[in-house]
Amino acid sequence: TEKKGNVVVLSENNKKKAEYIVSSLQNGFNVFADKPMVINSKGFEKLKEAFAVAKKNDLLLYDIMTERYEITTQLQKELSMIPEIFGTLEKGSIDNPAITKESVHHLYKYVSGNVLTRPAWFLDASQQGEGIVDVMTHLVDLVQWEAFPEKIIDTNNIKINSAKRWTTDIGLSAFQAITKLDKFPLYLDNNISNDTILHIFCNGEINYTINNVYAKTSVTWRYKAPEGTGDTHYSIMRGTKANLVIRQGQEENYKPVLYIDPVSADPGYKLMLTTAFTKLRDKYPGLELTSVGKMMKVIIPEKYIEGHEAHFARVTEKFLGYLKNKNIPAWEVPNMIAKYYTTTKALELALKNE
Repeated sequence: TEKKGNVVVLSENNKKKAEYIVSSLQNGFNVFADKPMVINSKGFEKLKEAFAVAKKNDLLLYDIMTERYEITTQLQKELSMIPEIFGTLEKGSIDNPAITKESVHHLYKYVSGNVLTRPAWFLDASQQGEGIVDVMTHLVDLVQWEAFPEKIIDTNNIKINSAKRWTTDIGLSAFQAITKLDKFPLYLDNNISNDTILHIFCNGEINYTINNVYAKTSVTWRYKAPEGTGDTHYSIMRGTKANLVIRQGQEENYKPVLYIDPVSADPGYKLMLTTAFTKLRDKYPGLELTSVGKMMKVIIPEKYIEGHEAHFARVTEKFLGYLKNKNIPAWEVPNMIAKYYTTTKALELALKNE
């Protein structure tokens, strides 16, 4: 019988996702997969097999990296490619990495005015994946995408210097509030103490070098954000002329804001910055700069600010374009492999260090 469709979209529970990816490719389907594609080293080996099958069968395997479409991240990358503004990327050190990306999330959150109901397996690291291999995928992807644009990254040039994992602990009433279930399912038994406290390994930190540049990525999950606050993202790229900083804290009203922070007090820099910034304004009409102390804040018109759902549409357009035109760039596949090598190796090290 004729096949109905040619693409499998994989999301939800991650425990067997690598197997489903390989099986889909072996059966002649292209695969568009939500992150993470794999959650441990065993899955990583399966993923390498999947890319080999995709290549052999002339199929596309691609993961959904929505954060590349967040406007402050896009502009951070663009500014880092203007030498008059950024200079060149520092090498950094373990104590002061050249690139840091940190995100804080909340288990209890409102979506469209209602409390988001999470499946119980989302709180089971053996099914969802630990924080160090789950949300961390986005941060590791952005490090590669911004620091080494369109460059193929070899896993031999990635070294995990340190990695750690820790739990967020919630009681039964908190569990009930976010899952709408009365009791803990049996598969969570190993993660429960005193019959009432669930320990979720959803937090992680990786310190690593990539192409001799020091990077740090960190993911933290809390139960609930204080009233009037929300998820936060912090990112810094350190250049020889300026640091490019994204903050999303109280001062920014919990919306991401991009700052240019000059390294020196050279009065000539501001003129050079203003002149060079026109290159970016030509590409993104309406962008402005305003002074905030010694820093410059990038004012972004509303038309460029999109929500998470719109980012999904952007990634889907990218995937379908690659599929139709068979023009996926040479760096995309090796860099997906490099990304999951980083997260799964970090988990391996974090487990070994305990």
